[in-house]
Amino acid sequence: MPGSICRGRPNRGNHPLDLDIAETGRLLQQQQRQGRPIRHWQVVVICPSRELNFGDPTPVREFVERRVVWIELAPERLPPTAPPLQRALGMLLLPEEQLPACSKAIRTEAAGTSLDAEIDDVIAAILVSRFSGRTVPEICAMGGIIAYDFTSSVAYREIFGLGHQQGEQKGEQKGRQAEAAAISLRLLGHRCGALTPGQHSRIQDLPLSALEALLDALLDFQGPDDLNAWLSRHAG
Repeated sequence: MPGSICRGRPNRGNHPLDLDIAETGRLLQQQQRQGRPIRHWQVVVICPSRELNFGDPTPVREFVERRVVWIELAPERLPPTAPPLQRALGMLLLPEEQLPACSKAIRTEAAGTSLDAEIDDVIAAILVSRFSGRTVPEICAMGGIIAYDFTSSVAYREIFGLGHQQGEQKGEQKGRQAEAAAISLRLLGHRCGALTPGQHSRIQDLPLSALEALLDALLDFQGPDDLNAWLSRHAG
């Protein structure tokens, strides 16, 4: 079912759907002239909330009631059954401190589905667009995404216009390990409070695979006891 997509925004004069009605009309006329008339169509409006001030609805009331499908992204407007991609878009508006838990929930729901291979890239791209001044490790930490996985992805190359050199150079593995250790230490500082020198040393000595496992596990940590228990199992 073809449909135009417009992005809802606060009122700046004319009703924002006026333009979309005109664009939809041109699309329908074009398809008619080409002998491919569209009989059934709707317009999707993506916005924080339909309760925003969109102006006087009277001129477009019938159009809105019959043709518009609303996708609302504000946390209080997201339905409990919202699909993972809609919830990922909602991260554009979610308070920053809630982003790691939200990302983990979305990734868990997408696991084993057709979105499994793409959801990390989607989340990272959304966070990049929201926090354009942050570094890639910081953005990946917010989303609970392994930085190397993202920087190796097609999405990363498209966002930053960079190619990924094939074949790893000597020292690359060490650089990835150091980056993962730095991200782990930063997140653990928020989760578990100040770390002891011994904890710092044990974490920095972990291999990359263990650090990746730690980045996943620490999202569930409630305090230093959880970290100590994890280290006792994985760091000797």
